Amino acid sequence: MGLVGTPYRYGGNTVDGGFDCSGLIGFVYRQSAGLATPRTVAQLADYGTPIARDDLRTGDLVLFGGSRPTHAGIYVGENRFVHAPSTGGEVRLDRLDGPYWSRQRVEVRRP
Repeated sequence: MGLVGTPYRYGGNTVDGGFDCSGLIGFVYRQSAGLATPRTVAQLADYGTPIARDDLRTGDLVLFGGSRPTHAGIYVGENRFVHAPSTGGEVRLDRLDGPYWSRQRVEVRRP
């Protein structure tokens, strides 16, 4: 989790420039698996294979929002995910069962 603490930046997709949520996902997948992922959350919502939440594995994408997701992160195990949350924030780990995220609609996709 060497990227935790990297500043959020809308449209960002580099360590030096910061990350938004989809930029973080793209960077991690490029570096770790050589995969090119879609650049927007809307595109990520159609990427890979839908997975039941009970079948979550490390590396799965977690997407949040209503009928069309507006935020995304990467599941890292033990009910935690890494994401770049919002302007003024930084890349961080959060829990899917935490007070905020447990109330959000979540979809899971496996690249």
